[in-house]
Amino acid sequence: MKGINFLVIIFMIILGVCGISNGQQGLRKNYYAKSCPIAETIVKQISEKLVAQNANVAARLLRLHFHDCFVRGCDGSVLIDSTPINTAEKAALPNRFVSGFEIIDEIKAELERRCPGTVSCADIIALAARDTVSYQYRRPLWEVFTGRKDGRVSLIAEAAANLPSPFVGFLALVKNFADQGLNWEDLVILSGGHTIGNTHCTLLTNRLYNFTGNGSGTDPDINPGYAKNLMRICPNGGDPLKVLEMDPRSSTNFDTNYYKLVSRNMGIFQSDEALLKDPKAAKLVKDLQNPRLFFPRFAASMKKMGEIISLKNGEGEIRKNCRVVN
Repeated sequence: MKGINFLVIIFMIILGVCGISNGQQGLRKNYYAKSCPIAETIVKQISEKLVAQNANVAARLLRLHFHDCFVRGCDGSVLIDSTPINTAEKAALPNRFVSGFEIIDEIKAELERRCPGTVSCADIIALAARDTVSYQYRRPLWEVFTGRKDGRVSLIAEAAANLPSPFVGFLALVKNFADQGLNWEDLVILSGGHTIGNTHCTLLTNRLYNFTGNGSGTDPDINPGYAKNLMRICPNGGDPLKVLEMDPRSSTNFDTNYYKLVSRNMGIFQSDEALLKDPKAAKLVKDLQNPRLFFPRFAASMKKMGEIISLKNGEGEIRKNCRVVN
């Protein structure tokens, strides 16, 4: 009897551990419940305050989270500033228009004031991205387990090599996602993040005016009427830094309009239209126009992406300043 009771106790301990942890570097729900019970509340309050002031904040933090996780896993390495002896991820061409760093700084400063040396910058990115995107719905759109550690390495070359390019085709994108442990469905689903935010004319120049590579030609896959509209916004030889919406007239609403545009060959990047090149992906693009399908699947893929961890147990740190390693 005593032996049975002992086995039951051991089973319950194992069950309890498995119930709160996902096995990735100790990530679990309410990781800071004892060390900093107000941590997630602070992130939420500041995130919601800032996105209420500027709806574009949601897209900035969602993109920041994505760019962080695709290089060395979700370890906050995208936040590190370059030094005289190291050029960091921020300087890579794919990160040229990534922003939101000052938001993470503001949240981190308050957390350091209330719970010094406790909450990682990597967790702040993951939580703030979720909270800002979810703001319009007044409920969390996906679950975020916490307990990430901050990495100590940030290299320009790794960002250039690992971040998906807006200029490539479907197979290249699938490989890029597979390298991160994500599949083709995650690719299509997470591309839905392009339903919010802006881009710049410089990223469209070749697609509109030099698709053949010899100084002329427009991407034949793009909707002709949409191409003309983009050309009016981004004339050849015009301001390369001019801002335009990725999802026209709906760029601050997190919805399924992106998939409706892509299905009409009105995706703003080649990588958006590339989703139509594969029959399975094209069908999923069509299916995800249904919000009842998109939102739960986006939640699952975001949670999966947010748990890409390269640091092993015992590695990493809690940075005092998100821009500088301790």
